[in-house]
Amino acid sequence: MRRAVRILGIDPGLRHTGWGVIEAEGARLAYVASGAIHAPTEGDLALRLRALHEALAGVIVAHEPDEAAVEETFVNRNPQSALKLGHARGVALVVPALAGVEVAEYSANLVKKTVVGAGHAAKAQIAMMVKVLLPRSEALTSDAADALAVAICHAQHRGARKREAMLLKK
Repeated sequence: MRRAVRILGIDPGLRHTGWGVIEAEGARLAYVASGAIHAPTEGDLALRLRALHEALAGVIVAHEPDEAAVEETFVNRNPQSALKLGHARGVALVVPALAGVEVAEYSANLVKKTVVGAGHAAKAQIAMMVKVLLPRSEALTSDAADALAVAICHAQHRGARKREAMLLKK
């Protein structure tokens, strides 16, 4: 008998990091929880990253995901902002890995295309489709909705990723 897989989706950000937990059993998806981590806006970068690390570790302890998925970030405006976002993304990748949770990464365009059907969908479209796909979801922020979209994307693509990994091992 197939067991549901619990997936943590993470939409990294230095100020606001969205997270969403779903369960996937075959094509069936079920909402578990979601929220946003609001790191302090003041203080040293190291302390802000520490707050993000601690809060994300708490989410993992509370919801015990089997797998995690993190959205790749694309920023082309300010190099300094891109670097800081990269630090937050590093925390989002390492926290589940430290907890022994397998981590996958997906581009923003693939997440949007998987959930909405278009790679350049607006945040409102993503939130609407997340609500359609997970009717019981309580994503109160766009960050949480984006994180649930990352989890949905992983649920749809995880089988292909696992088959590809097995082929590479041969």
